Amino acid sequence: MSRTSVALLGATGSIGTQTLEVLRREPARFGLVSIAAGGGNVDRIIEIAREFGVKRIGVPTQEVRASVLSQLPNVEVVVGDEGLSELARSADTIVNAVVGFAGLPVTLAALEAGKRLALANKESLIAAAPLVERVRNTAGAELLPIDSEHCAIHQALAGASNAGNYREVRRLILTASGGPFRGWTREDLDGVTKAQALAHPTWAMGPKITIDSSTLMNKGLEVLEASALFGIAANRIDVVVHPQSIVHSMVEYIDGSVIAQLSKPDMRLPIAYCLGLPERLDHAWGALDFKTAFSLDFSPPDLENFPALKLAYEVAEVGGAAPAWLSAANEVAVAAFLDDRITWRQISEVVSKTLDFYEPCTLESLSELLDADKRAREVATANLPK
Repeated sequence: MSRTSVALLGATGSIGTQTLEVLRREPARFGLVSIAAGGGNVDRIIEIAREFGVKRIGVPTQEVRASVLSQLPNVEVVVGDEGLSELARSADTIVNAVVGFAGLPVTLAALEAGKRLALANKESLIAAAPLVERVRNTAGAELLPIDSEHCAIHQALAGASNAGNYREVRRLILTASGGPFRGWTREDLDGVTKAQALAHPTWAMGPKITIDSSTLMNKGLEVLEASALFGIAANRIDVVVHPQSIVHSMVEYIDGSVIAQLSKPDMRLPIAYCLGLPERLDHAWGALDFKTAFSLDFSPPDLENFPALKLAYEVAEVGGAAPAWLSAANEVAVAAFLDDRITWRQISEVVSKTLDFYEPCTLESLSELLDADKRAREVATANLPK
């Protein structure tokens, strides 16, 4: 068995850390050749590089580069977006765990180079869906979703007799835990604190995605992501609240059959799935004990108190650069909330007000996307409460 080379971009975050756990279990199968980290945690970067014998490292600034080279003089260190794009071409499999819109260069470069891309960066796909779709046709390119919901759908769609077309599919059903505020009233939500919003009931994730989960924006972004990944219109993608987070998503076929993927909440399972495909790695992460009783509950989402999900369906109808505006405005609003500049409820309000300024436009080039992203962030910033 030949060893698969892996580039892990976003190595020090939650997904990156769990990817390293998977790689530690399979040293004969996978070799980590490149890593990148967006923060300034030099000690952690060096620790990973030494443990895995990494020879190429991506960092955000020249200052961090100098710090890394002072301790690892024989390692190649690249800087910024250009450096990330280089690393996205440097291995057989690229794991994109970069946070937010900054992950776009990795997504495009990996697919353009005909690599397998294990994607945990939903924002880049959502904002740039038309651009990503073009490079997905590159010979050898393969896009696999690390998000647990989309990985579940990828597995459930294996039952489609016309794979790649999905005429037999009636709808996709994404499950949502409901976040920490499931069942809260409007009055309850008025007093949400940052600590409460960061306390997810079932998943351990980074701060941005955890806040998105609390507003249900994360689920809205996942609707857009699923539409782009599988070529199924957003109006055929439903969301149901499932607090146990055991059913990770479902596919309903035209004969009424529903195929679901079940496991305990453990991101190492979808990571291992994406790395090992077409084989499954024998580690049983997330395995369920069916000899012990447990229940599965489902209910519709509360769109009145969690309007972010409704906004995602609205921008899906508009198309063009509207999803990019949604993603950019949300990043601005979440950052403001984490900086204690706005309240939790104001996150969705800022996004909604920003979308009011959107003027229809297409996305034919990366420069147009960057312009749309910049404009949306400007408008969102202007709409932050003073």
